[in-house]
Amino acid sequence: MKRLYLASLFLCSAVLAYAQEQIRVFKDGNSTRFTTSEVTFSEGGSTFTVGETSYDCATVDSITIVHTITVTYAGDTAYVDLGHAANVTDTIKGAHVKIVSTNTKSELEIVVQGSSTQGSLTYEAPLKSKIYLGGLNLKSNKGAAIDIQCGKRVDLILVDGTENFLADAAGGQQKAALYCKGHLEVSGGGSLTVTGNTRHGIATKEYMELKKSTGSITVNKAINDAMHIGQYFLMNGGKVTLTGQAGDGLQVEAVTLDDDVTPDPSKEDNGLMRICAGTLNIAATGITTKGIKVPRDLTINGGTFQIIASGNGSRGIQVAGNMLVDESVSTTLIQIQATGTTYEDEETEEDSRCMGIKVKGNLTVNAGTIRIANKGKYSYGIKVDGTYTKSPNATVQANIKTS
Repeated sequence: MKRLYLASLFLCSAVLAYAQEQIRVFKDGNSTRFTTSEVTFSEGGSTFTVGETSYDCATVDSITIVHTITVTYAGDTAYVDLGHAANVTDTIKGAHVKIVSTNTKSELEIVVQGSSTQGSLTYEAPLKSKIYLGGLNLKSNKGAAIDIQCGKRVDLILVDGTENFLADAAGGQQKAALYCKGHLEVSGGGSLTVTGNTRHGIATKEYMELKKSTGSITVNKAINDAMHIGQYFLMNGGKVTLTGQAGDGLQVEAVTLDDDVTPDPSKEDNGLMRICAGTLNIAATGITTKGIKVPRDLTINGGTFQIIASGNGSRGIQVAGNMLVDESVSTTLIQIQATGTTYEDEETEEDSRCMGIKVKGNLTVNAGTIRIANKGKYSYGIKVDGTYTKSPNATVQANIKTS
């Protein structure tokens, strides 16, 4: 049965060979990508050869066909090449592009490039996809710049050597200039600069991961949070710079059940943040804003943090659960400057002090360096409601208050 299935895929690949479509061969949990023109198979379909590599059909897990779509913006218009992708349609109105896929069998990849000050991209699909930003300057005059309505994993690749810019329209209903309904995984050595003119700069309904190869991501303005991430945030590399937001810098929001309060226990790592490498530069300048805000636990195993908390009642890092600082993956350096003072809420009459780090649970520092400078009146360096524990291997330079 498996042999017949693979043979039918090869036949399909042979038909598409003239178009230089690509396939991905999965074996032993790994995959290799080839153009279909490289594929030849034996009589009877028991073995096949791709380039210089031979495969036994009985040992291959699966094969998928990869289709590439190209979207090119040019001022007040846009051009879409769907290639030979089946069950995919496009709608173009000026420079506003909508791509809808009902393809449930083959991978789709989209290359987005060009420039427009009155365009956007909306993408709807049932399967995981890859989106390449290959030198894109896209400002929308209605809605989000890029709206990814795909509830699966979406790989966002910043093509090496390219600069990419996104900005949404002011006063719309969109959640962010760049929004993803599913899981957003970012890689590639290029750069991305985002301007959020309505709510957030970047937002995801589910988790977001920055891979080791990630270049730089900058949010230079947001009416609300610079980055608002659902489920959890994982950072393994890259340089993130967040400035000009009225809300928080980097915020994770736990996915909740129907009561909209209780975190959904079925969601993996729901409400957590893990940072293992890379650089985070954040300025929290608004009243009661947070540079980093986590609804459950924050784990830091590496990375360089430069955070300024200068608004009254602002915090460099605020964690509702426990916070662990180590450097098992890479060197950890956390430097925070807290220069704001106390903010009193006129309605609740509650005070909110400016702090470098506020942890509601326990703070454990096994390794790494934390330096916090306080200049604002009544501000704290570190405030821990639970238990504070520091290893002799760690360096903490801050005034610390525990309950």
